[in-house]
Amino acid sequence: MAEWSAERVVDERLARRLIGEQFPHLAAAPMRLIGEGWDSTAWLVGGEWVVRFPRREVVLPGLNREMQALVQLAPRLPLRIPVAELQGRPTAEFPWPWAGSRFIPGREVGEAAPSDEQRIAHGAALGSFLRALHDADPAAVTVDGAVLPVDVVHRADMPYRVAKLRDRLASLERLGLWRPPAGLDPLLERATELPPPAPETLRVCHGDLHLRHLLVDDGGELSGVIDWIDVCRGDPAIDLPLYWGYLPPAGRAAFEQAYGELDDAALLRSRVLAVFLWATMVEYAHDVGPAWLGREALSGLGRALADLG
Repeated sequence: MAEWSAERVVDERLARRLIGEQFPHLAAAPMRLIGEGWDSTAWLVGGEWVVRFPRREVVLPGLNREMQALVQLAPRLPLRIPVAELQGRPTAEFPWPWAGSRFIPGREVGEAAPSDEQRIAHGAALGSFLRALHDADPAAVTVDGAVLPVDVVHRADMPYRVAKLRDRLASLERLGLWRPPAGLDPLLERATELPPPAPETLRVCHGDLHLRHLLVDDGGELSGVIDWIDVCRGDPAIDLPLYWGYLPPAGRAAFEQAYGELDDAALLRSRVLAVFLWATMVEYAHDVGPAWLGREALSGLGRALADLG
């Protein structure tokens, strides 16, 4: 079974019952499926609310962190994020909590297929957003009275992440989807030598910021950042894969002008994560779709590794 396989899927009939029971004012509202990812099934309700139902039990602690942390972070950030104003209780029919937030208009950036000129502008906006996020005091963002946990999926642990990446690359080669350039292996070897992040460098991080979690509106501007299941304290580099996989070189320069200069360790760590995430999306799109995700993920691998031949 693929790691993204759902354990529970809330269809329209069940979603309508669950929402109507706990939020009667939405019982008759029109509904439309707008997303099915690894972690959630998302329904647009009444054109105003995005209600997300977990698909896997493993994400429940992360959903709890997201629901509590984002209300604290939203006022600090220059792009919209999903604050869970509706919080659904577990019931016999669906034994997990679920959440509803105000609809953030926009499409995933990969689906929108922005031009290089638009991506350059996005570099500045993304840099400003992450600067604000990473400047938040980690001690001031709490969940159940405690600070956020540290990098819950070990994205900054390079020996662990490189091993996972090698497995993913082998899978892509078996499927005939992509073969990495020869220069990638020396880069991965260097990454395994990076030490763990020092505790004093940890910042509040999105934790899983890739192209499926960045929205662009009809005017071509960034409109929001979604899916914060992995919100944590971590090395800021874990939030930088879009720097490599999404932005062209001029967009990276615009990003750094807004965010600040990146050191060699941050660049290397985030580059490995970009390759891992974009390679994962190539395989996911091959298995599940949509086709545009596979195309964008492959082009992102090309962007991230263009100088390696």
